[in-house]
Amino acid sequence: MNKEAGMLIGTLIGSRKTIISCVYLYSVFLQLMDDDIVSLTGLTLLTYPLSMEKNADEIVINQLTLSLYLTTQCKVKLRHSLMSLARTQDYVRVTRRTLRHYETLDHLLLKLIEHKILKYLGTYQ
Repeated sequence: MNKEAGMLIGTLIGSRKTIISCVYLYSVFLQLMDDDIVSLTGLTLLTYPLSMEKNADEIVINQLTLSLYLTTQCKVKLRHSLMSLARTQDYVRVTRRTLRHYETLDHLLLKLIEHKILKYLGTYQ
């Protein structure tokens, strides 16, 4: 990961104590998202329909979670070093501890990120 991306994620992790930006996954924009995010969003809506019933068009994901997902995807596809992915995995663990219990989609996406990293690391052992 380049220095700027690491600084961005570090800044976002540090800002969890204050207000952090959210990304709204409107149905119009969902078509442009990655297959994993679309599938995860759909499963969340199927599993927790009452939580999304009032604001079905306002599915929210934290900017930090989305940044970690996109960073992980880039690192895996560009075959970054194991140390770089291990650092991202540490960021994921820190982020998981700071999430609120009702941020279901964020929790699930962070679990998916961890699974992708572990799968990638497992191919090199």
